[in-house]
Amino acid sequence: MQLDLNLLTVFDALLEEGSVMGAAERLHLSSPAVSRTLGRLRKVTGDDILVRTGHTMAPTPYALAVREEVHRLVRQAHDVLTPARELDLAELDRTFTIRCHDALAASVAPVLVGRLQELAPGVRLRVLAENAADTDDLRHGRVDLELGGGPPELPEFRSEVLGHDPLVVAMRRDHPCADELDLRAYAAHPHVLVSRRGRLTAPIDEVLAAEGLHRRVVAAVATLATALQTAARGDVLVTCTEVLGRPLVDAFGLITRPLPAHSPPAPISCTWHQRYDSDPAHAWLREQVTASLDEVVSG
Repeated sequence: MQLDLNLLTVFDALLEEGSVMGAAERLHLSSPAVSRTLGRLRKVTGDDILVRTGHTMAPTPYALAVREEVHRLVRQAHDVLTPARELDLAELDRTFTIRCHDALAASVAPVLVGRLQELAPGVRLRVLAENAADTDDLRHGRVDLELGGGPPELPEFRSEVLGHDPLVVAMRRDHPCADELDLRAYAAHPHVLVSRRGRLTAPIDEVLAAEGLHRRVVAAVATLATALQTAARGDVLVTCTEVLGRPLVDAFGLITRPLPAHSPPAPISCTWHQRYDSDPAHAWLREQVTASLDEVVSG
């Protein structure tokens, strides 16, 4: 049985107004249009709905019996089709999942957790490490936001660049390059790369090649923490971002020097699925991530 749910809207107006003309004015329709809909209602229900009593119309016993139920259904349909856009942070009960590399997690997550707890105590945050391979977690809603990396290729994803972070070179305090680091010295010492896919080259290698130089990469590791721990135990160099890498660099007692080559700062991107574009809570989360990153950068 195929039902036109618009019949319920007219049904509700007829019962509230008690006349075809009143229902038409309420719904901004013509009286003939409401009369035709009343005819359809009578055919569907097998009941007269409204009957004339002198100069007025009165609801039938069936209409009186279902009056409250019809009104409730219309109200529920209205609520479904016009979702609330006001966000009550005090009552927000939700778990958000963010995926990012460990440098972002170490620098931004502590600030973000503090903001969420202060503004919305019922919100919980899960921070996941990057995977070695791409996943469908964003598409299927298992991850709300991915931070870092480049813009997505598929149109179903949204992306925003939140900022940029210059590249620096991390090393031991007593490293031979601690006092002076030029491009030749940079190329002469061994390197550890941070790559979730295990790549042994990076864009800086093209800069070195243009100068006739080649560096020796001794390892590729999945996290910055592992790379910096390796640097703390030997003479390897680690190229990383300046601001986001700072907490881990400090944690391992290392120092940084400017990258001795022109290289654009690394973009810090935020990516989500388009299904969350109009979700007030998700939009609020994105605002908090941006504010947390700004606080880290300014601090």
